[in-house]
Amino acid sequence: MVSISVLHSIVPITFRRRVINSIIFAISLYVIGSVVSAVFLAEITLHVNHRPIQHRSEIERVALQEFHAPLLDVHIVASDGADLKAWYIQPKVSNGASVILFHGVSDNREGVAGYGRMFLHNGYSVLLPDSSAHGESGGDIATYGIKERQDVHLWADWLRQRAPGCVYLFGESMGAAIALQASAVTQQLCAVAVESPYSTFREVVDDRFSRHSGLGLWFARTIARPTLEFALIYSRARYHVDLTESAPASAIAHSRVPTLLIHGTADRNIPLRHSVALMQAGSTHSELWVVQGADHGGAVNINRTDFERRILDWFHSHGKPVENHMKEAINPENGPFVHIF
Repeated sequence: MVSISVLHSIVPITFRRRVINSIIFAISLYVIGSVVSAVFLAEITLHVNHRPIQHRSEIERVALQEFHAPLLDVHIVASDGADLKAWYIQPKVSNGASVILFHGVSDNREGVAGYGRMFLHNGYSVLLPDSSAHGESGGDIATYGIKERQDVHLWADWLRQRAPGCVYLFGESMGAAIALQASAVTQQLCAVAVESPYSTFREVVDDRFSRHSGLGLWFARTIARPTLEFALIYSRARYHVDLTESAPASAIAHSRVPTLLIHGTADRNIPLRHSVALMQAGSTHSELWVVQGADHGGAVNINRTDFERRILDWFHSHGKPVENHMKEAINPENGPFVHIF
């Protein structure tokens, strides 16, 4: 017979082994789940859906009837060889200045075409590009401003050959992030206005995890953190893209271009704290307009008249090109970032 003392010694050992095996199994599942989720996250982030152009004829009609101008199909070749497509409208009564409008992720130029009206009515020429890997533009992956900021530089040079005046940038969401990053490396811009921008790629991913999980930022910055880190490693290894370089906060800190930041208090997609951080990083040349009750990219829906007036006044009051010191891509590690909870 097995003595009681022997049973006491066997049971704890067996129990401990089961506990240890369970912990190892749980950790293995967690790591495997994080890696699989990371690959999925990286792929859907870099390979976005191409939303087709559907309203060209309608926009062409508006350009002709309201502004007596043709809707021109134009293109440039990006530094990576991608063919980038855009529409260009120069009103019959022109003030010589131009505005480039940038759309959000998985959208195309039609998503911001409606903003073109307020600029065209005030004499600005309007350029509506499809970002790389969006709409009708070529490009294998979207890089959230890392490569696109150089595309903006090319578009700005293209515009200067056709309109002698200032070049301005306007964008929303991802387009806002691209405009901010471009402002640090594009010479001779006069001003920028952006709505619902994010401060850094890491921070906006944290917000997405927080929103979709319903568990708050603590979940994104702890339990879900390995998924993001594995996704970043995967993106660098497979596509040679470091998504942490998508850092508008560092860009605005290095830029000298006057920048109007617009953000709604009801924005759950990219919370207001991002624009607060951006304003603090670019405090010498930026202004933040907080729109009460506005959702993501929805400031115009709260008060269109005020929305248009503020942007147009911002552009009108900044009519001199700015010479930036930075001409190359910004390293996010070299610029300040304000972390706001």
